[in-house]
Amino acid sequence: MLYKELVEVYEKLSATTSKLEKRDILSDFFARIPEDILPFVTGLLSGYVFPKWTEKELGIGPRLLIKVISKVTGISEYKIDEYIISSGDFGEGIEIAIRQKKQQTFFDINIEISYLKDIFEKVSLFQGKGSQDKKINYLSELFSAASALEARYLSRTILEQMRTGVAEGIILDAIAKFSGIPKPEVEKSYLLTNDLGLVALYSKKGKDELNKLDIVVGRPIKPMLAQTIGSIEIALEEIDEPEMEIKYDGARVQVHKSGDVIKLFSRRLENITEALPEVLSELKTTLIPETILCEGEVVAYKDGKIAPFQYVLRRLRRKYQINELSEKIPLRLFLFDCLLVDGKSLIESPLKERRSILLSSVKESEIVRIAENIVSNNPVDIKNFYNKSVSEGHEGIMVKDYNSQYQPGARGKKWLKIKRTMETLDLVIIGAEWGEGRRKKWLSSLLLGIRDDEGNFLPIGKVATGLSDELFTEITEQLTPLILEEQGKIVTLVPKIVVEVLYDEIQYSPKYESGFALRFPRVLRVREDKDAYDADTISKVYELYESQEKTF
Repeated sequence: MLYKELVEVYEKLSATTSKLEKRDILSDFFARIPEDILPFVTGLLSGYVFPKWTEKELGIGPRLLIKVISKVTGISEYKIDEYIISSGDFGEGIEIAIRQKKQQTFFDINIEISYLKDIFEKVSLFQGKGSQDKKINYLSELFSAASALEARYLSRTILEQMRTGVAEGIILDAIAKFSGIPKPEVEKSYLLTNDLGLVALYSKKGKDELNKLDIVVGRPIKPMLAQTIGSIEIALEEIDEPEMEIKYDGARVQVHKSGDVIKLFSRRLENITEALPEVLSELKTTLIPETILCEGEVVAYKDGKIAPFQYVLRRLRRKYQINELSEKIPLRLFLFDCLLVDGKSLIESPLKERRSILLSSVKESEIVRIAENIVSNNPVDIKNFYNKSVSEGHEGIMVKDYNSQYQPGARGKKWLKIKRTMETLDLVIIGAEWGEGRRKKWLSSLLLGIRDDEGNFLPIGKVATGLSDELFTEITEQLTPLILEEQGKIVTLVPKIVVEVLYDEIQYSPKYESGFALRFPRVLRVREDKDAYDADTISKVYELYESQEKTF
């Protein structure tokens, strides 16, 4: 199959806002994609090259891509920047540059999707010294063969900014339609595998094959999430048999063990095993079953006391001299759930059973422990447990339905959290402005985006307060490689960095595309345990807006 056939589909998807039309376009296309490239093409349609759990990534930012286009076309990087700014879109700017080149050469080469897959695989392998030059060479070969329109979509694919309005829900609708398998069964398979390409492939093989998909050790699944509530009374109204756990201020971790091999995955489903050597070492002796998949929270300690979340992130970010930092910032892992043991999936088992199996599967140590809990529907017991948690420096408590099944990726009323802090929003930085005076070297005015149902990020406000000099420096270092275009001091960014934002009030505002604005927003921390598609959605903003209206 040729890449230009996929580009034709991108064009059709971009030309309509109808979800049903997008579904039908994708369904027709899925039916004719060869099985050997179906998982890869499904990923490209969904806006990614590799599923996160594969540990592969292209590692290419906007500036490196501009270098590639400059090499291919002979046009200066400065001029390419101008094309991007004038068009208002990175992909269209690249398209203009390639079109200038094609006017001189008069030919394109048909790109096979299998060839594209091979190029991306090779680029993902290059790391360390000299890797940038190798990536430039391979991508230059690719873009030299591409038409101007193909270059537009290749650029967007590489930066994971497709702009076709295709969210995972539409992909699942399309898979259900082309395969004839009911959508609930398709969705279930996706939740168990977290791999749209795999679901598309097995759907094409038939319903019986699709239903064979299940959770497996080594392939992380989306974590079950909790809703924030304001009181113990509300929790008791929602849950008949509540189990309370300490709400640790740490990083969510999935532990996968198969024999002697243990892998640790973050909430973003990234492999973080090497960043946690002391935890890994301890798990080798504390986990009893031959195969097990369990969940927990990694918490940092400093001077024998619970340390803020940022200390955990320092550990997760570190790639070098990890052992030295582990002595300064030791970690502990508190396990709270078990999803598979000895090859048997437990996600349909009630929490009380999963907890019992977890207790019998772990030999606790100083570093690896079982999360502290109580089971009670007595408000006094719960209040005392909450006070104990907060006094020890934790965030609050989790309140879980002891009879609930595990629902990957779901945020419902089976798991609730009561925190000592005010409600916050996890938002994505989609733009910024270079500062003035002392802040001249920093991107100091951050434009925040909220995710809509289509997977787009809509402006909801700007923030320039609540950040220390250290945090300004850290955010600027992370954002600079993500700059898509600059107009004076204002920059547009690849939506990637998530920040937790505290605010006084959500207000209706026609000023921003989201329809809302935040009153006195302050950045609390960078959420490096989340990626852009884990950030909060416009639906949550609506709920919070309505709830505060009832309160005021």
